[in-house]
Amino acid sequence: MIAALDVDTIYQVPISYHEQGFDVQVLSYFGLPHDGEPDLSRWRRIVQTVRQPEGEVTIAVVGKYTSLLDSYKSLAEALIHGGIANNVRVKLDWIDAEIFESDDAVQHLEHVDGILVPGGFGERGSEGKIRAVQFAREHKVPYFGICFGMQMAVIEAARHLADIPNAGSTEFGRDVVPVVGLMTEWARGNQTEIRGANDDLGGTMRLGAYPCRLIEGTRVRDIYDSELISERHRHRYEVNINLRGQLESAGLLFSGLSPDGALPEIVELPGHPWFVGVQFHPELKSKPLNPHPLFIDFIRAAIEQSRLV
Repeated sequence: MIAALDVDTIYQVPISYHEQGFDVQVLSYFGLPHDGEPDLSRWRRIVQTVRQPEGEVTIAVVGKYTSLLDSYKSLAEALIHGGIANNVRVKLDWIDAEIFESDDAVQHLEHVDGILVPGGFGERGSEGKIRAVQFAREHKVPYFGICFGMQMAVIEAARHLADIPNAGSTEFGRDVVPVVGLMTEWARGNQTEIRGANDDLGGTMRLGAYPCRLIEGTRVRDIYDSELISERHRHRYEVNINLRGQLESAGLLFSGLSPDGALPEIVELPGHPWFVGVQFHPELKSKPLNPHPLFIDFIRAAIEQSRLV
C-alpha cells in the first residue's frame, strides 16, 4: 500500500513517494529497469530552499481575478520558481486592480518589493492597473507586465511620458488613440493569419509558440543571453507598432519584436531598476527544476529593492 501523505510543500511529493518505493513498483510493473538509486538531490535542494529560505520578498500581483486565485496558478508557481532560484521565499500580495481607481490606493503598494500586472481581458480594472504601473515607474519599484500587463505599461507611458493623454486600447472602445488594437494580420511560419476587425471574436486569438528577436544591448537580451527566443502567446490585441518611434523618443524601449519587426513583443524602461513588459506568457514555460529566466531576474531585482526599503 502506498500512502498519499500530506506534505508541507508540493515539491516534497516525489521524494515522499520514492521513500515508499512507489517509483520502483511502477517501473517493475512495466518491466523497466530500476537498478540503482535515483538522483533526487535537486529535488531535495528545492525542498530545503522552500522550507529554509535565506530571505523573503513581497510581490504585489495587481489583477482582476483575485477572488479566484486558481486563475493565476501558473503565474504563482513561476514566481515561486524564481524565488527558489534566488533562495528566497516569495510572498504574494493579491490586490484587486479596481482598488487603485480611488485616489489613496497607492498605500497598498508602499510595502512591496515588486509589482506584477498579469494577463486579463476587458476594460474592468484597466485604469487601476495603469495606476499601479505608474506607481512602479515613478517610485522605481521593479515592475513585470505580462500580456495585458505589458499593454497597460505602454498605455501608461503613452499618457505620461509621450504626452498622449487619451491613449488607450480599442478593446475598451474606439474613442481613444489606439496604442493597443485588435490584431488583423500576423505570420505563423510560412502562412499569414488574417482577422477582420468586425469578425466574431471566437477563435481569433494568437495562440501558441512564436519566435521573438531581442535587441542587442537590452536588459532582456542579457537575461535570455540569446538573440532569438520562442515563447507562448494567448492574446488578440497588440501594441501599435506605428507608435514605436514616438514611445521610444519618450523613453520606452521596444526591446523584443517578432522576426519581421511587425509585432512588439517586449518593452522595457532604461534607467529603471527593473521594468519589463512582455506580450507572451513566460509563466507557461517555467518549471521548478528550470525556472524561467525572466522570473529569476525579476525576483533578483525584488531582493535588491527589499534591501533599499
